[in-house]
Amino acid sequence: MEEPRKRARPGRSPAPAGRTARPRQAEVARLAGVSQATVSLVLADKRQGPAISEETRRKVLEAARSLGYVPDPAARRLAAARNNLLGVFSFTATFPTDVQHSYYPFLVGVEREAAERGYDLVLFTGSSTGGAGAAGPDALSRVRLADGCLFLGRHAPVEELGRLVADGFPVVHLGRRDEPAGLHWVGADYVSAAREVVGHLAGLGHRRMVLIREDDEAPASTDRERGFAEGLEAVGHGSVFRSADPERDLTPERLRSWLADGVTAFVAEETDTGAAWRALRRAAADAGIECPRDVSLALLGSPPADLADGPEPTGFDIPRTRLGAAAVRMLAALVAGEEATEPLVACTFRPGATSGPPPGAEDH
Repeated sequence: MEEPRKRARPGRSPAPAGRTARPRQAEVARLAGVSQATVSLVLADKRQGPAISEETRRKVLEAARSLGYVPDPAARRLAAARNNLLGVFSFTATFPTDVQHSYYPFLVGVEREAAERGYDLVLFTGSSTGGAGAAGPDALSRVRLADGCLFLGRHAPVEELGRLVADGFPVVHLGRRDEPAGLHWVGADYVSAAREVVGHLAGLGHRRMVLIREDDEAPASTDRERGFAEGLEAVGHGSVFRSADPERDLTPERLRSWLADGVTAFVAEETDTGAAWRALRRAAADAGIECPRDVSLALLGSPPADLADGPEPTGFDIPRTRLGAAAVRMLAALVAGEEATEPLVACTFRPGATSGPPPGAEDH
């Protein structure tokens, strides 16, 4: 006897054949060619906030019907039960509360903007997920206690962040990130800032420079390298020295070899470890090279705390407090179901005391 066929509910297309998982808003957004925030507004029939054209509404609704999308009742209840808490996740074993820590100014901006908007903060660290750098499907699940979460760190786990984004949980990364797709972020304009530093060195007469950077593909590092290359395009020649351990690999002998080849300026990137700048300063000191008499040095960022008492390096300052505030503004917009955009924040050039004309320039 033939089994009776299940009938689809009126007004809703059946889910695609063979599908077992509930379609998500992120899939609707991809199919409709719009942002997930737009999908959320259309499906909730919210008319306040950003204006959404009827054509866009039609695309979203057609995409939802074709996928068999049905709003998750549990997710709706959670959205309606917001508790005005924003999470801040640091991929460190303990939360960076030391005023000398590079993350501290970010947190000042986060706290001020959150208070201005009536939010309290929930702080998460790597230890709250089983240890710094912990991974796995539930590694970041605790952040769902908040209405949304900010993430700080050069090496955040892409897969775990991707799950949060795909589930429609509001997430903002502090610092540019290309992955996972759909992740919102705020960042500084490191390309323009690095280009300005190189332009300053070129203006002093330097034509051969070396960039010292850590050996990874963090966007902050690649942006600095791009600005370094752009600054040298019309005026000179540059090379890049990458190392997983600059303090081991950047030796006095290597530095002297570069100088013998005509290099007159070295530029180091800033990272949370400060390894590149620390290694460059130590190698110059061990080689008996005086700065800026014998060579010019520049830092693409701020010096690590243990070198803050030395000569102020030529370079730029990162507007960390402003970035923290921008991240909160973006996260608050996502929590409210609004479109969220923030421009790149400009860095401030710092003349410093570690650069000058190349040796012998006064003789020409």
